[in-house]
Amino acid sequence: MVDKTAFRDAMAGLGAAVNIITTDGPAGRAGCTASAVCGVTDEPPMLLVCIHRASRNNAAFRANGRLCVNVLSAEQRDVAVRFATKGMSIDARFAGQSWDTLATGAPALHGAVTSLDCEVASVTEVGTHTVFFCTIQAVRTQRERDGLIYFGRDFHRVGPATLAAAQ
Repeated sequence: MVDKTAFRDAMAGLGAAVNIITTDGPAGRAGCTASAVCGVTDEPPMLLVCIHRASRNNAAFRANGRLCVNVLSAEQRDVAVRFATKGMSIDARFAGQSWDTLATGAPALHGAVTSLDCEVASVTEVGTHTVFFCTIQAVRTQRERDGLIYFGRDFHRVGPATLAAAQ
């Protein structure tokens, strides 16, 4: 069995998009930064999101039954940090950004590369995390923006503008 430290060190070499996962509804507004998000199927359009069971956001995602995966642009690094800061109030996390809603009522971030508005279809517990399988109800995409990835325990800009500048 691989120990926790070795696993985390190995995962630092697996680059992933930086996302803000948001919800709103009867259980209230919630949101957190997550990189454990991936597509599952395109028919029906579905993705999965992994959230630590101990996260204060987990219960709200479950109870509201809807969430929005906001894929951050390179310019939104500060938003990623704010939503990852433990102890910060939910109002402080959402402050200073422009938000609206798409189909489900979950907050969609203006300026995100993509916002994937979802209904939670099923939930599975795996180890320390809850895996939310989500059916996509609406999509908003702004492809002209560079993206933000997390790699090597730090944030990095990726996309067409970054590639053009490197050539």
